[in-house]
Amino acid sequence: MFRKHRGMSIKELAEKSGLSQPYLSEIETGKKEGSLDALRSIASALDVDLDDVA
Repeated sequence: MFRKHRGMSIKELAEKSGLSQPYLSEIETGKKEGSLDALRSIASALDVDLDDVA
């Protein structure tokens, strides 16, 4: 995922995206798909296109 490529911890991504660490972890591991709003927040926090995280 882009988070690791950017050297960002899950805690940092949670803070930047406004999402919880457990929710982000579930999205990363494929346990949850993540809502469109969540994916938008992740993309914005990582400074990538929505298509890159969807």
